[in-house]
Amino acid sequence: MQRFLQRFALLVAGTLSGFDRLVFKGRLCPLYWPEGMNRLLRANHVLHKEFKQYAKEVTARVVETSGVPQAKAQGRYRYLNSSKIDKEQAAREFACKRGRKTGPVCILGCLEPCWTFDWVTDGDGGSTIRGEPGKCLHLYHYCQHPTFGWLYVRLQTWFPFEIQVGLNGREWLARQMDRDKLRYARHDNKFLWVRDWQRAQQLLDEQLQADWQRELDALQQQVHPLHPEHLGRMPVKYNWTAFQSEWATDIAFRRQEALEPWFERWLRQAMLTYDHNDILGFFGHAPTMFRKGRHRIETSVLANFEGRRIKHGVDSNSVKLYHEANVLRAETTVNDAGAIHVQRPPADDPAGTVKRRPMQRSVVDLPRRAAFCQTVNERYVEALAATAETRTVRELAEPLTRRVPEPRRQPGAAIRHVRGLNPLAELDAALLTAISDPRRMLQGLRNRDLVAALYPTPSEDPGERRRRSARVTRLLRLLRGHGLLEKVPGSHRYQVAAEARARIQALLACRNANPDQLVANAA
Repeated sequence: MQRFLQRFALLVAGTLSGFDRLVFKGRLCPLYWPEGMNRLLRANHVLHKEFKQYAKEVTARVVETSGVPQAKAQGRYRYLNSSKIDKEQAAREFACKRGRKTGPVCILGCLEPCWTFDWVTDGDGGSTIRGEPGKCLHLYHYCQHPTFGWLYVRLQTWFPFEIQVGLNGREWLARQMDRDKLRYARHDNKFLWVRDWQRAQQLLDEQLQADWQRELDALQQQVHPLHPEHLGRMPVKYNWTAFQSEWATDIAFRRQEALEPWFERWLRQAMLTYDHNDILGFFGHAPTMFRKGRHRIETSVLANFEGRRIKHGVDSNSVKLYHEANVLRAETTVNDAGAIHVQRPPADDPAGTVKRRPMQRSVVDLPRRAAFCQTVNERYVEALAATAETRTVRELAEPLTRRVPEPRRQPGAAIRHVRGLNPLAELDAALLTAISDPRRMLQGLRNRDLVAALYPTPSEDPGERRRRSARVTRLLRLLRGHGLLEKVPGSHRYQVAAEARARIQALLACRNANPDQLVANAA
């Protein structure tokens, strides 16, 4: 992201990177095993045929101890007769009436789908407890937490009593800045202005050090104090996982009028230029994964009253770009941590071998999730920096079309020349597309990487493989001769030169634009 900030240094006031929306799940894992509930009933001497009555009695105690009677008496309880009713809006209405900055706001009850258990008979005349989809009462506890600010805790009131917690990192940051008496201007969950951006970022970084197991257990005790007493002789602790997360990188411009024209260019750049390999590259996936059909990749543009937003999805995860007022936001959403591979040791052996493994959903792994999401945001923003170009396409392209001398390898060596490039020709366009892969901005590329990009179908013939490698070596010399690639010292890797990124992205955008768009822009 450094290149982006260098280009817009005079326009940018500050940046913030941290969690936005966070949703946690708390589960009693042993109860989800095939024999988990049967073990619980055996431990408490409950027959299968008595399960429904037993579960109803436990549910009644859970609802009573969860504070529903007190909330009804105080006018803080409301039953919603449809799960489609906006619970956030309903809770905000209670908050407006109460006007409190901390403490409980309301409890909302709603019948919703869930995973639950019931007593069934098998084909041999016996019976068992089986997990199945169902519906039961859920209690939404909304409160103004002294640390996290506005949040909710949803409690399932039937076995297995799953808990969901939703909070917002920017709401939390506002509480931190209020505590430090740090002045700011805020709109929704974005900070338009902060007196000290560096201090605000330090406060966001402190969030990664939170003891989530302790904090979430404390929230569970507030809404479900009966736990683990209601489990009788089989007490089980809640296991907490990060169900959904949003990591946002906010770039605050000094003036909204300065941001809006650039955003239109970035939106057009993303729609015209970013293909499936680019989007996979933002997430650190190899392009070959797309060719094998292992990922569902989608790009969508949404327009609303606040502006437009572009979203690139890879399966259930996504990266978005949008702006609100003077804030440009790149945001990575992780809904399926298992689809992301990161460098980590085994979950049960922190001192074990570090290699690429699926990301863990556990709250313990949130710092690693944050680092991955920040990398995705930076790759995306770095790709945008190449569009910040005021030179004409002629000024960018003309030097590349000339025959130029190749840099001398040794003093006194004969001068060698390389041919000019034709950015509109299929061969050279494929070459420029291959080296502009966003992943190469951080990792660089090797001969074999360029071979794989230019020859999607591998060859089993050793002679053909040597010919391909030799041809790519000549192409690497060509790209270095034009200053598009730089050799990484002490390695066999090459990286796209910083100055060359603007040329490559502008040329590819021009090549992919249709005549109507070019004429409209020229007019």
